[in-house]
Amino acid sequence: MMHNSKSKLLSMQKGKNLAKSSVSLVLRYILLISVGFVYLYPIIYMLLGSLLSPGDQADPTVKWLPTVWYFQNYSEAIQTLDFSHSFLRSLIVAVGPAILQTAVTAIIGFGFARFSFPLKNLWMVLMVATFIIPVDVTLVPRYVLYYQYGMIDTYLPAYLPSLFGQGIKSALFILVFYQFFRSYPISFDEAAELDGAGKIRVFLKIAVPMSRPAIVLSLLFSFIWYWNETSQFNLYFGSKLPTLPMQLEQFTARYEAIYGAATETSKALSNSTTLAGTALSILPVIILFLAFQKQFIESIERSGVTGE
Repeated sequence: MMHNSKSKLLSMQKGKNLAKSSVSLVLRYILLISVGFVYLYPIIYMLLGSLLSPGDQADPTVKWLPTVWYFQNYSEAIQTLDFSHSFLRSLIVAVGPAILQTAVTAIIGFGFARFSFPLKNLWMVLMVATFIIPVDVTLVPRYVLYYQYGMIDTYLPAYLPSLFGQGIKSALFILVFYQFFRSYPISFDEAAELDGAGKIRVFLKIAVPMSRPAIVLSLLFSFIWYWNETSQFNLYFGSKLPTLPMQLEQFTARYEAIYGAATETSKALSNSTTLAGTALSILPVIILFLAFQKQFIESIERSGVTGE
């Protein structure tokens, strides 16, 4: 009798725990779906809005789903953005500097992590200061420098800072690599040196493979930041070599120049074309993230590891 009572109590307790866990799971999914919708709403709105026909835009009853899939907005956006040339220029100013910045910041981070040299702490502080100081403060001096050396209206203002560790947020990547190189035992380097390996070989054969998540993190973020950069590039070479985001900033003016001056009605009808242009400008970034999603998440998780 007592055994049956205990069994019933255990069953009831298990049922209560199961009910609590089920409620907790449901609440968790509701919270995740709600947060996810907040982040996805602008993208969903952009994609659906870019497919609205002029008739759907003029119809107040059409809120979300278009009555017909109207892809002409994308053809007009491609023409307005001069997509093929702008896309190529964007790749030139994003891919090359991202690779250079990753390689150079990895070398600098390795130097800070594995070498002792005079005024090391001072150099570290100065390096961090380059990240803290607003870009606008150094914009004019840099423009004067590039102008004096005849680099304006060329791609060099995008490449040279990356080559010398002064690219977009380079200090952040130096700190990330510095942290990663300190996260594995220095005995690995010492064992390789005992076998006759020099510092360069140690860096290439041991340090670089160890910091693969940091490399992915640096490449992805560098590409995204260089791709989206407009304020500096507008000043340095925007008039001659406009990238895709730069063309998007002038989308309305370019659209009017191609398709005629806009009235209030035509401005409303061209909203879908603007959304199509926005979708085209962020498409490479989305594809890049989806392709390296697993590596990106791993690199984020490991970017805070501590050294021994």
